[in-house]
Amino acid sequence: MPDNKHLVAGLHSRGVLPHLKREGGTYFVTFRLAGTLPKEVLLRFKQERAAILQQAEGAKRPLTWHEQEELFRWYSSRVDKHLDAGHGTCHLCDPELAAIVAGAIQFFEGQRYELRAWVVMPNHVHVVVWPKPPQTLSAILHSWKSYSAHEINHRLPAPVVPFWQGESYDHLIRDEDDLHRCCHYTLMNPVNAGLCARMEDWKWSSAYVAQPSPAAGAGTVPVRSATTGGETPL
Repeated sequence: MPDNKHLVAGLHSRGVLPHLKREGGTYFVTFRLAGTLPKEVLLRFKQERAAILQQAEGAKRPLTWHEQEELFRWYSSRVDKHLDAGHGTCHLCDPELAAIVAGAIQFFEGQRYELRAWVVMPNHVHVVVWPKPPQTLSAILHSWKSYSAHEINHRLPAPVVPFWQGESYDHLIRDEDDLHRCCHYTLMNPVNAGLCARMEDWKWSSAYVAQPSPAAGAGTVPVRSATTGGETPL
């Protein structure tokens, strides 16, 4: 049986990005549609963060909190800027498809994980999530991505394979201040990308669904009903 302890605690990598896990940890996670970042952009990002990773890998130790902060700043200032520019096909501009992803994220809330904040953008998704032991972040992400890709491909004129980029970005949250910053960053993403004036206005985020809205039902997307009928997330 394969040893999956690294998926619970420790530093590992599946490709371009490092993944630092801590049992009982809360994570800021981003997963994006395939083809949203050009190869040359990914290569440049990989080179820019190489010095940080070399220090940790050379010492055979997990990333320090300072190095984690550096990687988070690198991610938020560089990668997300490209994603917000709308590169690639933005399938999640379609309200029906965005609602599928939003429904998948919320489906096992309170059972397998607890959500602190989430947002579905036109070509990527941010989530701040606490996996409930013994659940792993990797298994939760696989469930969200595999279910939503399956359902969305049934609705597209032609299947898109792969629909999601295979590797996701995750940041292990350090403390309450870091948690606040990651939640604020997540919910403000539509505002900072110029998609709406207030975080409460973006229908596919926890900021929107948490707001009491007397006008609910008129022109809104019922995100929680997106997973009713057919298959459910794994």
